[in-house]
Amino acid sequence: MKITVIGSGYVGLVSGACLADVGNDVMCLDVDPAKIKILEDGGIPIHEPGLEEMVRRNVAAGRLSFTTDVAKAAQYGAIQFIAVGTPPDEDGSADLQYVLAAARNIGKYMDGYRVIVDKSTVPVGTADKVRAAVAEELAARGSDLEYSVVSNPEFLKEGAAIDDFMRPDRIVVGADDERAVDLMRQLYAPFQRNHDKLVFMDVRSAELTKYAANAMLATRISFMNELANLAETLGADIELVRQGIGSDPRIGWHFLYAGCGYGGSCFPKDVKALIRTGREYGHDLKLLNAVEAANDDQKHVLVNKVVKRFGEDLTGRKFAMWGLAFKPNTDDMREAPSRVIAEELFKRGATVTAYDPVAMTEAERIFGDETRISFAGRPKSALDDADALLIVTEWKEFRSPDFEAIKARLKQPVVFDGRNMYDPAMVREQGIEYHAIGRV
Repeated sequence: MKITVIGSGYVGLVSGACLADVGNDVMCLDVDPAKIKILEDGGIPIHEPGLEEMVRRNVAAGRLSFTTDVAKAAQYGAIQFIAVGTPPDEDGSADLQYVLAAARNIGKYMDGYRVIVDKSTVPVGTADKVRAAVAEELAARGSDLEYSVVSNPEFLKEGAAIDDFMRPDRIVVGADDERAVDLMRQLYAPFQRNHDKLVFMDVRSAELTKYAANAMLATRISFMNELANLAETLGADIELVRQGIGSDPRIGWHFLYAGCGYGGSCFPKDVKALIRTGREYGHDLKLLNAVEAANDDQKHVLVNKVVKRFGEDLTGRKFAMWGLAFKPNTDDMREAPSRVIAEELFKRGATVTAYDPVAMTEAERIFGDETRISFAGRPKSALDDADALLIVTEWKEFRSPDFEAIKARLKQPVVFDGRNMYDPAMVREQGIEYHAIGRV
């Protein structure tokens, strides 16, 4: 099949590469010439394990190409994926300007039947707006070309996106006509050879499903963080509580880890957008308001522990920070707890030396000319002359550190673990003062 993917960011590039990898001919469009040049030169503009190799392989095979030509892209694929950004607007709602611009371009240049697929995370009712935008452009051309609008939300985890796409646990498709349904069945046939993973529904239900999934996961995280804070006050251990409730099959083990808050491009944005949608339709989503507030507070918990230990005035103090990305296996720092923690330390007069395996370039871009943060080439180098170590992202390379080196390099052996990576008793046996989340 010939497929166009509009938007060559995280979702678009992963989707395009994976669709090409099963034999489709895919053209990825982006209006950013710099991004397309990176891709044409054999690089990728994001960090995602395995993606660069997959892109190169499919470009070499002639199945994957890139362009900035809007008309060419609209005339290429019978299936047109819209995978552009939907950043949060000032009021928390999803900004649909890029989605609707893509829809208008399809309507302006399409030369045959098209299935227009909303892959971007969009509010309920967006398909109607996309349909209207295409219709308006076709009317201006005096054209009666047929088209369908489909909702096909993505459920990709950063750091494991390729596996999620190639081996999905479900494929949600919202469609209102059989022609589109048949084409989507053909498209996804290679990804469900073991059993049927397609879940068909109406378009609005599909749009809501994406927000509901992310909101549920965010709720579990905030719930555990609130329990962790309570456990610490009560003298309980949140890790033992996690084992106790996670073994209940009605609850399960996923997304029950306490920490210093969630971040990234999805959970914060989608929770805000769903709250905003509720308000627009007269529903105050009290639970999600609490989820968002709890997460905002949680990003300050680690700094509160630092202040309790070292005092409110941190002038002259230096802290090592391990981890900058919002989660492991990505360089994404959008809404990352590390940013809040660093800023709070700066406000109190402290400086930070940070290390992250892949997010250093992104961090340098974000912090810009900020002189109160510096970056180390290795984890141990960040420790030198620091008053304490803060662990913010649970990278694998932090799981079994050299505790003797940590103790020797820090001014004083103090660790604030925002991801509960270690057994408290074991760390303290090393002669290190250890502060975790919800663990006495």
